Amino acid sequence: MTQTLSVEGPLRPSSGWRFVKPSVLPGFNIAFGYTLLWLGLIVLLPLAALVLRASGIGVSGLIALASEPRVAAALKLSFGLSFLAAAVNMVFGLIVAWVLTRYRFPGRRMIDAVVDLPFALPTAVAGISLASLYAPNGWVGSLFAPYDIKIAYAPPGIAIALIFIGLPYVVRTVQPIIVDLEQDIEEASATLGAYRWQTLRRVILPSLMPALLTGFALAFARAVGEYGSVIFIAGNIPFVSEIAPLLIITRLEEFDYRGATAIATIMLAISFSALFVINLIQAWSRRRFGDA
Repeated sequence: MTQTLSVEGPLRPSSGWRFVKPSVLPGFNIAFGYTLLWLGLIVLLPLAALVLRASGIGVSGLIALASEPRVAAALKLSFGLSFLAAAVNMVFGLIVAWVLTRYRFPGRRMIDAVVDLPFALPTAVAGISLASLYAPNGWVGSLFAPYDIKIAYAPPGIAIALIFIGLPYVVRTVQPIIVDLEQDIEEASATLGAYRWQTLRRVILPSLMPALLTGFALAFARAVGEYGSVIFIAGNIPFVSEIAPLLIITRLEEFDYRGATAIATIMLAISFSALFVINLIQAWSRRRFGDA
């Protein structure tokens, strides 16, 4: 039987002993216990309270509530635009991360810092700025107003706000992988006669796909629950530009706490299902492209 010995001095290993470097954290049992305790208090306990509060109306009540036209329209708008924004960020976030990693140009550090701006900027400030910019009398909105194209106070404005707050998640997730990606592989692919598109599709993207899916999942999850930056640019018109978080706030203002928690539970179930599917695809991509 193999024995384990943790040492710090210059001892020579003898037969049957395996030396393990001491960890700076406590033992596994203590660290694992702290992990479960912290996750339980911060994540699981609030979610359990939410589900428990909404369980009073039952599963049939939740289905009936989700089938209401106004609730269904808000859920469809929130999740549909969140998926669209995450997909857009998945493409352009990769481009931004690639440029910041592979090229050296004046102002690169400034642009790299600007990417993190949605992290630090209050969401209400972002919403007000976007609304004033894309309103019919704003700098950008006025260019589309003569063509009867409405951006602010409509679903396109919501999509822009969700893209704004989700971009850093994709960039910061993909950027370290691009740094570790050796350029010799690209040069070898070019030497073998591959075109740039073939190198991107068969060499670069397979290595980046797990990170891209992770960034997509983070951006999607962030967009689903976004409230502050959206309410100022959405217009909040029922059946047109009303998002599910705003509908929850509306129910709370009407003292319909059970209805608000029920809508939140429906959002939780849909979000968990979507993230679970994304994680399955991510695990498959790791196996598929890792073996390629």
